[in-house]
Amino acid sequence: MTRYLGSGHEPAPDTRPLTGVIPSHLPPRLAITLWDFSWYTRAGQGEPYGDLDAALDEAVDRGYNAIRICAAPLLLFGGLGLDDLAADLEIEGLGRSPRGEVYGSGTRWYDVPGGFRLDLRARLFELLRGARDRGIVVILASWEYQQSPAFAADPRWFEAIDAVPLGERYDLLAAATIGMLDEIESAGLGDTIAFVELHNEVDFSLVPAFDSGGDAALDRVRSAHPRHLVTASYGKAPFLDLAALSERFQVGQLHVYAYGVLDALQRRIDIRSAGTEGFPGRAMRELLAVDAPSFASYGRAADWKFAATVITDQQIYGYDWVDPDLWDRWLYNNYGLYREEMMRELASRVIALAAWSRRRGIPAVVGEGWVGYTPLRADFEDGPVGTELAEHGVRTALEHGVWGMVLSSNAAPHHPQWADVTWQQRLNAEILRAPTRA
Repeated sequence: MTRYLGSGHEPAPDTRPLTGVIPSHLPPRLAITLWDFSWYTRAGQGEPYGDLDAALDEAVDRGYNAIRICAAPLLLFGGLGLDDLAADLEIEGLGRSPRGEVYGSGTRWYDVPGGFRLDLRARLFELLRGARDRGIVVILASWEYQQSPAFAADPRWFEAIDAVPLGERYDLLAAATIGMLDEIESAGLGDTIAFVELHNEVDFSLVPAFDSGGDAALDRVRSAHPRHLVTASYGKAPFLDLAALSERFQVGQLHVYAYGVLDALQRRIDIRSAGTEGFPGRAMRELLAVDAPSFASYGRAADWKFAATVITDQQIYGYDWVDPDLWDRWLYNNYGLYREEMMRELASRVIALAAWSRRRGIPAVVGEGWVGYTPLRADFEDGPVGTELAEHGVRTALEHGVWGMVLSSNAAPHHPQWADVTWQQRLNAEILRAPTRA
């Protein structure tokens, strides 16, 4: 038999079957919409989640069968003496500038005007019952060591979790997760849970490296609730060394963002830093709206709110006051230099996630993706370029046996992309009809 350099010994295996076994009560594929903490921070009258039933109905209409949320387990089930706060939680957002503008008004996830109160425990169970009645499953996570408490008017939530020594935070998350699942099971809602994450993006949160207590925390939750899949997620996973990730994960839930041209622009304008002398520089000023106030006169949110979140005052100012057309124009004008790199990065990371998960025998999920963190009113990620990248990511995931995926991190009620109903219906239909076996 003749062989040529680089030729394989056998045909490549079929990668389409799921990477791991799915519990029989769960859907064979998950079409996920990312509701994060916004399902309670944007729940005022007339806001995207003000009518929870309507938001759930819209999700079903667009073809989703899974929702990923911050369930606020530390606030609700952490035993931190915050029950009174949780029962009457005032949502404020980041507050207002000296001129009265809402801080974060142009910044995705932070455009929270607040001005209302809610019983968060009651609302969680309202969401779970509504999801169950519509055949939707829910992925439970916590964003509390990343930003959730920053949107409250009262700093007690943040102060309570911040007072926990760093080395004890995974223990606290485990105890709160167990308490949460105890109550969910007691309410007869256990089958509504797709899986549980100890915390969102442990690499970008105020928690230790996962190998410093994370495995023991996972073991505690698994022992208490063996019928539930338990894991943690990463925002920027070590794709070149996925073997370094925990062997205790029962779901491979990694986030896949291309960035590429977006990263080039963010570096050019230094928007993700803090304390940069002379900010905004010339490159940033060239992208600002004509009526943008100065950085100094715009002011900033209370110090404790920035301590409670991973975002910076430079990014809030920049995204609030950028001219979205100028922003998008720069990205479109420079995208050609990065297109192949971005397409390749998405595919290679998804394939790496799937291969690692298959070797481990666990389901794979892309819980966030595909371009990166863009201003609220910018259209690059939601337009033809962004949707091409998203479709490439989704189809690669389906070709490699990934169980669940978002269409885009922006495909949710609190983002403008929610209005693109036809695109969501079409791509979700692809996900849900994709084969799960060879």
